[in-house]
Amino acid sequence: MTHWLRSALLLPILLAAVAAAGAQEAAPTPPMGWNSWDAYGLTIDEADFKANATELAKLHAYGWTYAVIDEGWYMGNPFGDTLRHRDYAVNAHGLLVPSVKRFPSSAGGQGFMAIADWVHAQGLKFGIHIVRGIPRQAVEANLPIAGSSFHAQNAADTTDTCPWDDGDYGVRDNAAGQAYYDSMLALYAHWGVDFLKVDCIADHPYRISEIRQIAAAIKKTGRPIVLSLSPGPTRLSHAAEIRQYGQMWRISNDVWDGWTFAHERPNEDFPMGVRNIFDRLPRWAGQARDGRWPDADMLPFGVLAPHPGWGPPRHSRLTLDDERTQLTLLAIARSPLILGANLTRLDDATRALITNKEVIAVDQRSHDNHPLEHLPTGFEQVRAWTASGKAGERYLAVFNLDDKPVRLQATWQQLGLAAGKHTSRELWSGRRLQASDRLPIRLPAHGCVLYSVR
Repeated sequence: MTHWLRSALLLPILLAAVAAAGAQEAAPTPPMGWNSWDAYGLTIDEADFKANATELAKLHAYGWTYAVIDEGWYMGNPFGDTLRHRDYAVNAHGLLVPSVKRFPSSAGGQGFMAIADWVHAQGLKFGIHIVRGIPRQAVEANLPIAGSSFHAQNAADTTDTCPWDDGDYGVRDNAAGQAYYDSMLALYAHWGVDFLKVDCIADHPYRISEIRQIAAAIKKTGRPIVLSLSPGPTRLSHAAEIRQYGQMWRISNDVWDGWTFAHERPNEDFPMGVRNIFDRLPRWAGQARDGRWPDADMLPFGVLAPHPGWGPPRHSRLTLDDERTQLTLLAIARSPLILGANLTRLDDATRALITNKEVIAVDQRSHDNHPLEHLPTGFEQVRAWTASGKAGERYLAVFNLDDKPVRLQATWQQLGLAAGKHTSRELWSGRRLQASDRLPIRLPAHGCVLYSVR
């Protein structure tokens, strides 16, 4: 029996087997984990992935759960001069599969099954990245789509390619296109994938037909797979629609390790810096709930090497205050938290940031998260967010966006809390403040505080 025929006969069995997992909510709290892009770009291999996942497992007690292989795992030659010359690995049904050269455990048609099993044995969950669409070579060979009577040319929209990735054609909004995504997700669910990041779909352009197809295909597997939609900025006008299908959607273009890049790339939104997120997240206040999470992109902390997805190998150019501010903002807004560091070279300062259980709890368990729209005179370069915790606890985050220190004070009422005296504790330093009707604020450039207030 040929390999493709055997796979076609197995498809209904695979669908039935994974359906036993049930269709429980995939992301009841904002997903936390690690993604290979910021440190490895297209180049991650099995050994490096396992080395990073081993380190991630040591952080699992703090909530860091998903180990995600970003773009390029199907490329035999990730250093090729163009995407079309990078030796894509495609199976007999036109589906991307891991390059055996880089992921030797995928030999023999195993795909990522062995790696996913290993990740799960570490107590973690496993994720991969794809660019939406169907590989050009599958269309050129008109390969059969598993589990259907269709072929690749029935599913492909050859007039549509991703503006920054020429390896795939778009997928038509027809039965053949749905069959293609059904076959893809059946295979990935069979491997044990828990998280699927789909690129070139949430903006540049917004492809709602393919979002619907992928979400429907995930649902058919019965496996709780997180659907992460990228890049941004997703338009707020699409909020109600995109919430129906994805658990995460990017609200910005790629965020890299700078406070701002406006001086380097005027009038462009790539790359974005930490400062830009302050203008993006407020628009999505109130949307982070019910298993649906506006995504402010990754945390480009620590060592970004050996082959970062943008720029030269380096230690993050963010200061410690920049990093603390970014993590605090994402936590108080309940964004997913995805590390970009090379975890095998994690420094003590970064480790201390990402293992603060109380800050992580704000991200995972707070509610009523929103920015303050009106702040006192003198707070022009200050931003503030509040949220609620359990048993009457309130959270207050105050941020200095200025390039110089600030020294201010305000009443609790001016900062969005009830008037009167409150006790408080700053969650980064642990410093307690006695009961008072006002808060003194002293912040370094780009610095922040995060208070638990009662």
